[in-house]
Amino acid sequence: MKRSLFLYFGALFVLAGCQVSESEESQHPSPTPSILEEVGIRVRPEENRACSFTDKKSGYFYATTHTPDTADYFIGWNIGRKRIFRDYQLYSGQGVLQRAEAAVTVYPHALDRIYPQAKETLILFDQITALGIFLQPGRPDPIAIQLDTSLCRFKKADQAGIWFSPLEAPEHFLLASPRKERPFSSERDLLTTDAQAGGFFLVYAISEEEALQTLETIRQKEAQLLAERKNRMEGIARQAHPGSSQDSLDYALVWQALTLDQLITQQQGWGIYAGLPWFNDYWGRDMFISLPGACLVNGQFDIARKILFSFAQFQNTDPGSSYFGRIPNRARPDEIIYNTADGTPRFVIQILEYVRYSGDTSIIRQLYPAVKRSMEGALKYWVDEKGYLCHDDADTWMDAKIKGKIPYSPRGNRANDIQALWVKQLRAAAFFARWMGETDAQQTWNALADQVALQFAKDFWFPDKGYLADRLDKQGKPDLKMRPNQLFALDLISNESQRNQIARTVWENLVYPWGVASLNQKDPDFHPYHEHWNYYHKDEAYHNGTVWLWTNGIAMQRLLEADQTEVAYQLFARMNRQALTEGAVGSLSENADALPKPGASRGERSGTFLQAWSNAEQLRIWNQYFLGVQPDLTDQRVVLRPRIPEAIQQIQARFPVGNGAINLAFSREKDGSIYAYSADEVSITCELDLPEFEPVIQPLQKGEMLWVKKNADRLDIRIIRNKKEVKSFRQPLSTERLKRLSERDVLLKDIRFCQPYLQPGLKCLRVFHDPPLTY
Repeated sequence: MKRSLFLYFGALFVLAGCQVSESEESQHPSPTPSILEEVGIRVRPEENRACSFTDKKSGYFYATTHTPDTADYFIGWNIGRKRIFRDYQLYSGQGVLQRAEAAVTVYPHALDRIYPQAKETLILFDQITALGIFLQPGRPDPIAIQLDTSLCRFKKADQAGIWFSPLEAPEHFLLASPRKERPFSSERDLLTTDAQAGGFFLVYAISEEEALQTLETIRQKEAQLLAERKNRMEGIARQAHPGSSQDSLDYALVWQALTLDQLITQQQGWGIYAGLPWFNDYWGRDMFISLPGACLVNGQFDIARKILFSFAQFQNTDPGSSYFGRIPNRARPDEIIYNTADGTPRFVIQILEYVRYSGDTSIIRQLYPAVKRSMEGALKYWVDEKGYLCHDDADTWMDAKIKGKIPYSPRGNRANDIQALWVKQLRAAAFFARWMGETDAQQTWNALADQVALQFAKDFWFPDKGYLADRLDKQGKPDLKMRPNQLFALDLISNESQRNQIARTVWENLVYPWGVASLNQKDPDFHPYHEHWNYYHKDEAYHNGTVWLWTNGIAMQRLLEADQTEVAYQLFARMNRQALTEGAVGSLSENADALPKPGASRGERSGTFLQAWSNAEQLRIWNQYFLGVQPDLTDQRVVLRPRIPEAIQQIQARFPVGNGAINLAFSREKDGSIYAYSADEVSITCELDLPEFEPVIQPLQKGEMLWVKKNADRLDIRIIRNKKEVKSFRQPLSTERLKRLSERDVLLKDIRFCQPYLQPGLKCLRVFHDPPLTY
């Protein structure tokens, strides 16, 4: 791993003045090793971890490493929200291959099980609905596969293999066949062939003809298809790998980038699954929260563009509907619903973020009609006399309802986070209007944004509480339940001391070491555990205490903006440990219990085992706030605001910007820290912002480097072009900045995580149900 990064960043490190061993280079002449192979995770039988793989189209396979999990509803192969089959059993010679005896390694692209008598490898292909189950026996014994037929029925056997009919898609076809064209025998659902077959293919199709064509394709092009898939994933892994001094950090970020990439699919146009195993569909809110971490920070601008266009096609275009201009809350092949107040603002905001990262301004003209409809619909149906964006009780991300009707966590009709998103939508729309030459619209929308921003603190800030009201109800009454939503609204609080006070209050009352709770534990409606069926339905707890990992992102962001790097990194590092050592391999879960159950040391994971916005926010925060790279190609500028934790000694990273990239080589030395930024195929103005100094604003031409050494009392700055220094200067400490840092540190001194406390007499724990409630 380190060798591959040496090759990738070696020249940059030499220019940066960091130490690179020439002997190391000469001693390792081998090709760059596979990052995918390097980050493989061994799983012990007693761990029996979940793992998932997708075909990047509409299918995924969900497995456990050692023990069949027949109780899990979604285990096995799922395609287009249909369950195809649950599991399979392999045989070698006369014996069953027992998974409990296998040495298992999970890779981002494959699952390996090494049994005493054979090796199994499970793989999927990109954009092809087929599974490969490769089997290499230790001896030339016959091999066999038998499907679990609880979700599929034997149909027939012929010269191609065994055909099954999936119960949830009976008009479609499932074919089991030898991997290579070898003789075989069949006994209903048992397919036996010789060792030379190398395993089996399972193909799903809408017709027999399509299944046979797919089988022929993967047999003929197997090596090419697998190499293309692996190379694509290697590219994502290289981009995500930060080249740090900590393998655990490097591997966790690679894994999270790749499991997140699993969720970028083409099930209904381009989109991002909300999560696995049961959110394998498109949710507008989740998608556009996830877009920066999934596509922008890693340079997948073309995919981001496709997602924006695909989802724009689902916009409500009926002027007579109160949902006119809205982007769907959820899009499924058989249903589109629009009950979201935040999905549409996030869609408009992400168009602007895409332009800032990619520099592609052509999208403005193409999507401006959709932006304009979003504004017209909101202004016609949902904006009140103060300019606030109104909405129904369950139209925010806290959307759970009793039997689909009565909200468990009502937040109508003016939630604090919705107002912050509305102001950003107004600003983004005004930017687009100016670009389109629509001056009146630009001025109107900017004026409304100013109005809301000016009014917000008057209505939502409560100094005696130290935090913001979560919402104003229809009568204008503030709801003072302490929730994390206010962190999104801090941009509307102009007073820095107030922002820091709110950040501290929220952190110490809602942020546990395992994530951010959705409600303060002192609230009478608090639910300590997500799933506690003897007392309540899990949806009752969903937004009333349950931890949501995606909100870790905004919590860490607010601390990093206040230069509280070390505390924020504690949460970040714990999430990385989860991805590597707990739950589904390489993934962050949707939720966790707020409080540890008796005998536990932390809140138990819950919800989906892989949630897009959990992974995406971790990746966004790493790139934009820990490493601090925030491009804005609308102004040909990039803010460089690194807040690198003390535990990290070096970083070697690449940040795609437009058609090029900014490369970073960071090294922590005994007498200071070195930051070296080089402009790769891009000319851009860099604004370097380090806490104790005024920003360094420096234009960089293609190929130039901004080299900065941070000393205790000054910055030493050099501009390097063609390996030669062309400019150098120093920058002293800033008295004004030191003063602000001191004031900030006083406000946030000794900030700590919320200490779990189960208050007696909680309403939710008063009634015990036996038998327990059911879903």
